[in-house]
Amino acid sequence: MQAVQVTTAFANGLFMSLVLIVAIGAQNAYVLRQGLRREHVGAVVLFCAAGDAVLISAGVAGMAQALNGRPMLATVLAGLGAAFLCAYGLRALWRSRQPAALQASTQGAASLSRAAVVAQAAGFTLLNPHVYLDTVLLVGSAGAQYAGLLKVWFVAGAAMASVLWFTSLGFGARLLAPVFAKPRAWQMLDALIGGTMLVLSAMLLRRAWAGA
Repeated sequence: MQAVQVTTAFANGLFMSLVLIVAIGAQNAYVLRQGLRREHVGAVVLFCAAGDAVLISAGVAGMAQALNGRPMLATVLAGLGAAFLCAYGLRALWRSRQPAALQASTQGAASLSRAAVVAQAAGFTLLNPHVYLDTVLLVGSAGAQYAGLLKVWFVAGAAMASVLWFTSLGFGARLLAPVFAKPRAWQMLDALIGGTMLVLSAMLLRRAWAGA
């Protein structure tokens, strides 16, 4: 296995997962809120990052099995992934025209136990249908395209993205909150995400076309 292949698989997993995670949403708002409150931040960060890693691993393994010996299915999934990314990117670009601040109030809430906080994090993570589209279907189908141990490196990169993002968001909340409380910051971030999604969509569409 060449070092270039390993690096590419790891970087692609990191990059794809990161652009899907970094967006306004209930889970990110909750992690930021707990960071601001300094309440069981480590447990929340660990749960969210580990949850993503498990879902991504399951997605890659399941999609790899489903795609084995079925090139047409791989082409169809790549096409669907391209369409989803295109729609996601256009939606992010639309949001960038209508900026909104992320509010994570630290006032007026009683302290909760670690179990209660993790249970809430589980709700924000597992009850969100987009998490299955992102981690299991989209990232999973992309990772399943790799052969052998390259799948492991792709998953490692995707999992690292979750660790980096949730750690930064949770433990760096007091530094990030003043920035992302400004609508302009989210506007710029959504514009960046939208452009990146469209590039990824074009890459997947090219792969689907090549496999047709």
